Amino acid sequence: QVQLVESGGGLVQPGGSLRLSCAASGVINRFVLMGWSRQAPGKERELVAAISYGGRTKYSDSVKGRFTISRDNAKNAVTLQMNSLKPEDTAVYYCYVDYKGQLDYYRPDYWGQGTQVTVSS
Repeated sequence: QVQLVESGGGLVQPGGSLRLSCAASGVINRFVLMGWSRQAPGKERELVAAISYGGRTKYSDSVKGRFTISRDNAKNAVTLQMNSLKPEDTAVYYCYVDYKGQLDYYRPDYWGQGTQVTVSS
């Protein structure tokens, strides 16, 4: 069983920055992808960014150039640095792991509890 614990959400003004962190416990080996998704009110949960054990990354078009995902394999941790935040980035952000390990697909296996990010003036 994998447990994922997120931290770092909050309220920020448009144009501001936030850093989300996620620590995973359980079996996280070199085949496992780690990533972030988000769900806004009334919308489906969507991929934000994902990263492989070797550091390959994938981003949704809406966050490319503004968000950066990174991973610390020794700590089973993944971080999402969010810059130039926009009101449309407001959502609950979820950390996830994907044991199938194919970066071209969005197929999470386990989720964290989520952390709220609100971008508003």
